[in-house]
Amino acid sequence: MSEWWKDGVIYQIYPRSFQDTTGNGIGDLKGITSRLGYLEDLGIDAIWISPIFPSPMKDAGYDVSDYTGIDPTFGTLEDFEALVADAHARGMKVLLDFVPSHTSDQHPWFEEARASKDSPKRDWYVWRDPAPDGGPPTNWISEFAGPAWTLDEATGQYYLHVFLREQPSLNWHNRELREAMYDVMRTWFDRGVDGFRVDAVENMGPDPEAGDNPPNPDWVESMGPARSHLGTNTKHQPVIFDIAREMRAVAEEYDPPRLLVGEAYGEIPQVMKYYGDALDAFQQPFNFLLIEAEWDAGNLVRLITEYEAALPDGAWPNWVLGNHDRARIASRVGPAQARNAMMLLLTIRGTPTIYQGDELGMENVVIPPDRVQDPWEKNVPGQGLGRDPVRTPIAWEDGPFGGFSTVDPWLPMDLGPERVVARQIASEGSMLSFTRALLKLRREMPELRRGTLEDVRAEGDVLRYARVLDGSRIEVLLNIGTEEAMLRQEGALILSTSGDSAVAEDPLAPGEGRIIRAE
Repeated sequence: MSEWWKDGVIYQIYPRSFQDTTGNGIGDLKGITSRLGYLEDLGIDAIWISPIFPSPMKDAGYDVSDYTGIDPTFGTLEDFEALVADAHARGMKVLLDFVPSHTSDQHPWFEEARASKDSPKRDWYVWRDPAPDGGPPTNWISEFAGPAWTLDEATGQYYLHVFLREQPSLNWHNRELREAMYDVMRTWFDRGVDGFRVDAVENMGPDPEAGDNPPNPDWVESMGPARSHLGTNTKHQPVIFDIAREMRAVAEEYDPPRLLVGEAYGEIPQVMKYYGDALDAFQQPFNFLLIEAEWDAGNLVRLITEYEAALPDGAWPNWVLGNHDRARIASRVGPAQARNAMMLLLTIRGTPTIYQGDELGMENVVIPPDRVQDPWEKNVPGQGLGRDPVRTPIAWEDGPFGGFSTVDPWLPMDLGPERVVARQIASEGSMLSFTRALLKLRREMPELRRGTLEDVRAEGDVLRYARVLDGSRIEVLLNIGTEEAMLRQEGALILSTSGDSAVAEDPLAPGEGRIIRAE
């Protein structure tokens, strides 16, 4: 199936926090392989693994020093090949994280580039002379706070880094750099990788010649320093869409074509551009609307309908509830709504991506100051910008380290019995059992995979929509409110967030969702 992703469900694995097999408190590739049976039983079609490449780990592996190797923290290339073989044998695809906007400052390319202004690789990165006052060339602010430019005193020029100073930005205007990166993609495709999640694509084509970014009139301190200015000259630049088409051309060299999922935060019209004018760029530009949405039935109707209306003809939608950068959905909308959120994700039209632990109802974990790992939190402490709370390890079984490791993990973990995988597997009423039932239903009912999306509306606090295929109609009703809701329901109850106790004619309990086969 060349478009397997239209029917499939993707599961994001944060490898540091999935399973440790070496006893160092950090998850690894053998750990992922050892848990593939869990994912197969859950009903997952593809795994996306956050960065596993060699890295100084200044930003949890998003500072890559070798695009074609495996960091020893996670194992060896042989371990990776074994993982791919096992996943494929189970019918699961494997996606990797591709980080094209920047490298580590310890990457050989950058070491060569900074050696001299005349270095053959100098133009592989973004360099500029100081401003007339000797300061940075523009007022651009790093995503992690502070100037986005650092002076290289040896050569007298500034280099750009959209993130940490240890993450110099690549110059995608340089053709040699582009071809080198496309060869990186081919290396992993040749190793059996089925696609990439392409990191931070909105930052790949900044235009220093355009000058300063304007102030953001809507900025408040809680948004972080980087949002104090608009990304007018740094984000979503026209060259990025040419690059996306070229990446897609590389993916199309393979049979079946490899999948490209682009990470680009922006307004709906901006995100739609990443599909390409002829649907020749990313097959899936990530749709982050649910990650940021106010949990209100009317607001969700607006977001869903606006997104569907904006899709180019023939483009396939996608939805996510969370990821390694954003607050967990159960913390953001409350545990009482977590099942509704999962039902929405797995029944709305499009490809769903589940972040590891959301199938368990995991919540953000409080990280003591002395355990903080995230550079964002270290640079801007106390404002809730740190990402460690959503990156904590999974508890697989009862015990001091939850079966994740034999030692204290790299981050604190939630060891509450209601979060333990083994306990949830044994409980028919658990979040995990509910998610498994939803995924089974999705596999069995083509309406939930390929049906049209119709009649999206709010009835009070209830979000309601239908999936229709070949005359068969499936209704989804989600009570987003805190009060009981009585409304018209005609048909056979298929699944409720309340379990077997629900009856189709009964009012919807607060936080209850139902799937009904309409008469």
